[in-house]
Amino acid sequence: MARSRKDRAPAELAPALGPVETLRWAWRQLTSMRTALLLLLLLAIAAVPGSVVPQRGVDARAVEAFQARHPDLSPWLERLGVFHTYTSPWFSAVYVLLMVSLIGCILPRTKVYLKSVRARPPRAPRNFDRLPASATFETDAEVEEVLAVARGALRGPRLLPSRVDVVRDDASGTGGGAGPGAASGTGGGAGPGAASSTGEVRAERGYLRELGNLVFHTSIVAVLVGVAAGALWGYRGAAIVTQGEGFANVLTQYDEFASGALFDTNDLPPFSLQLDKMVARFWTTGPQRGAPRLFEASGTYREGVDGREKPYEIRVNHPLNVGGTSVFLVGQGYAPVVKITDAKGDVVFDGAVPFLPADGTYTSNGVIKVPDARPEQLGFQGFFLPTAVTNGSEEASVSAFPGAVNPLLGLFVFHGDLGVDDGLPQSVYVLDQDKLEQYKNADGSNFRVSLSPGQEADLPDGGTIEFTDLTLFARFQIASTPLVWLPLGGISIGIVGLVLSLAVRPRRTWVRARRVGSRTVVEVAALDRVPRDDLGTSLEDLLAQLRSGLGDLPDDPEKEPR
Repeated sequence: MARSRKDRAPAELAPALGPVETLRWAWRQLTSMRTALLLLLLLAIAAVPGSVVPQRGVDARAVEAFQARHPDLSPWLERLGVFHTYTSPWFSAVYVLLMVSLIGCILPRTKVYLKSVRARPPRAPRNFDRLPASATFETDAEVEEVLAVARGALRGPRLLPSRVDVVRDDASGTGGGAGPGAASGTGGGAGPGAASSTGEVRAERGYLRELGNLVFHTSIVAVLVGVAAGALWGYRGAAIVTQGEGFANVLTQYDEFASGALFDTNDLPPFSLQLDKMVARFWTTGPQRGAPRLFEASGTYREGVDGREKPYEIRVNHPLNVGGTSVFLVGQGYAPVVKITDAKGDVVFDGAVPFLPADGTYTSNGVIKVPDARPEQLGFQGFFLPTAVTNGSEEASVSAFPGAVNPLLGLFVFHGDLGVDDGLPQSVYVLDQDKLEQYKNADGSNFRVSLSPGQEADLPDGGTIEFTDLTLFARFQIASTPLVWLPLGGISIGIVGLVLSLAVRPRRTWVRARRVGSRTVVEVAALDRVPRDDLGTSLEDLLAQLRSGLGDLPDDPEKEPR
């Protein structure tokens, strides 16, 4: 027996969605405000790993140190792309979906907003008593005079205008609408000076609220576009430059380099700089003892191949801008100047070696590679203490202050094959010990040299090592971010839009006047589209303006505002 429509299950009554309907439904879900807020929350959550875990594009050495400390966790983080969070597929997917969702949400709302701005305020309800706030009073003034005074009172301030529409005698037609801040002309059945037995003024304000919402969401899109442009067409690198040496903006000069997918390394702007002086000062007294006081790098730079040399000074948060690229001073450290001779008495190394700081007291680690030593290549690995303090033995030495008060250089010595002749790239800060053998003392302990500036030590198989001088190095970050002004401008404008969306409250107000005998009955009502607590007070102020403009004394109003 056939079942009636009421007996059928809802799944049987609803028609199946076709491909087009399914795509339309998916698009509506994606471009809804709820989805946009959810994607924005997901983007914030997805950015957390990039703030907690070191990023390879920012500091590759910090990533290597993290992987050394967490050997079991690191492979999983590598598979998930956590070490390059902001360029990972899952982060990019949320990023793109958020941008599409916002654009798909903004365009329809803009169309609706423009339509509402051009629309005239709605007609007044028949019964004002049903509205949250209303009042009635009588006056001797004519209807035309009441409408004129009401129109002026409802215009609002110039910065927050209202759309005001004046309608005289509903039976004869309505007057022309007016834009925000303006008033309409007369209706179809009454001229400017004609008398009318009835009329009303319709006003609506708060258009800037929705405009603020649109501006805020558009600014988010601008920020996303600016960040994406910087990630795709920008580049960032780091280079350590020892005092007295220089840097040229070519790929081989970088210690670390990362660029966007659409950036061509052949487009690196040509410039060079010379580091003449590196200043590092620390607080020596008080609770801030040991904290950085001043880091400043100074020298000369040259823009282009044939550019003129110009002086520069770079301090923290005060970069050098050249060729569309910013050069930041992000760190500094010590570079002991070491002179090494091999067993044949030949000088095989003579120069400054940067030792990288490992803590706040600038206890630093470094490596010296001597591939020209004979009969075997030499490698040194050790530490540098700016202010060495011994606790009974040299092995227990620590640094008590980041300033170079009592410098000490400690090195372990290796001999054999450094692996630099294999054609494979090596980090200058890592010593590959696979083909090296460490020198030992007679008792089997590891041989180590400890040197202060000016001291020299003999090596086990002949040769010497001398700590001749101490200099400083600067760690520069060289970065270019196209459209960097767009996120900053988007955030600034977005704050203005957010303030408008929170501060501006849309309101509709009606004033109706009708002639009853020798008196004019004036009805006033207001409705907030966003609930507020000051509706009654605002209506009282409007009544006071109307009565003052009409010369009417509010001694005994028929009905007080409610």
